[in-house]
Amino acid sequence: MKSFIRMFAIMKKEFLQLSRDRLTFGMIVGIPLMQLLLFGYAINTDVRNLSAAYVDEADTHLSRQFVSDIGASQVINIRQRVASVQQLRQLLDAGSISIGIALPDDFDRRVIERDRQAVQLLVDGTDPIILGVAQQLSSLPVRFDTQATPPSSVNLMEVRNFYNPERRSAVNIVPGLVGVILTMTMVLFTAVAIVREKERGNLELLINTPVKTPELMLGKIFPYIIIGLIQLVLVFSLGWYFFKVPIRGSQLDVLAASLVFIAANLSLGLLISTLVQTQFQAMQAAFFIFLPSILLSGFMFPFDGMPAIAQNIAEVLPLTHFNRLIRGIVLRGADIMSMWEELLALGVFMLVALTLAIARFSKRLD
Repeated sequence: MKSFIRMFAIMKKEFLQLSRDRLTFGMIVGIPLMQLLLFGYAINTDVRNLSAAYVDEADTHLSRQFVSDIGASQVINIRQRVASVQQLRQLLDAGSISIGIALPDDFDRRVIERDRQAVQLLVDGTDPIILGVAQQLSSLPVRFDTQATPPSSVNLMEVRNFYNPERRSAVNIVPGLVGVILTMTMVLFTAVAIVREKERGNLELLINTPVKTPELMLGKIFPYIIIGLIQLVLVFSLGWYFFKVPIRGSQLDVLAASLVFIAANLSLGLLISTLVQTQFQAMQAAFFIFLPSILLSGFMFPFDGMPAIAQNIAEVLPLTHFNRLIRGIVLRGADIMSMWEELLALGVFMLVALTLAIARFSKRLD
């Protein structure tokens, strides 16, 4: 009986401690809620509204009817019309679209005579899911009403797979995995940096030193930049050795994009470390950031297929912009400056997070 009373007292103490730990209580409720919303609402394997552009060299009634009908399928979202196939390729290289639609100048003749395929679908095949959607789109029947032939259903679309002709999933996964690994390690390592100093009492030594807050923050970040670069080289080296994943773009561009991304994640980790009191809370907060990052960034599911609200949340996450950068450079051979918006987003995130971390930090024991 006395043993039960003592055990009950410990249980009561633990519940009281949990009730005072707002972050832990929030995680108890927040993690199941977040997973439910992400998997049930934001994550959609039935991909629709893939970004697309088209070139219509025929510019006839039939060609305009085709563009209207294929856009009404809701599988793609036609964002713009361009003047040439070369411009479609440029949009694909930059990652601005997932599918390009090319209608030749003899489109009407091909539809009527049916001797050749009348439409080409240029597809970013780095993601096998997008390629599968494009192949389904090419099989959709489109009805044409012409005076030369009776109204009929024709399938005259040809799918051209760019960047991943062998359709290997590893080609898409490995570059994205770089961002996932860097997010997990960089945020977690720095999230516990300041908290560890407090728990071990090392912050007492810093109080009586001339080290300023920005100097302390930057000094905390720099060693992890080296660690991040080591991880970068390791993942790409193993990816090439085991899976033959190519690096089609400039290695300097890969380095530049990775450095900005690493700095953004380290700044986020430092900000987290100023918001929590213990290392356990820091790890909880890091996990809270990591879960939506991996699910909403486009690493596992096509970004265009997610609802608008999920896309808006994803745009705040550094991993979303890094995935676009690293896959564009590594798989499509894109120039980093053609994706300057993604680079700018990472830079702004880094400056905001680092500024907030410095503003919140104070060299005090309390």
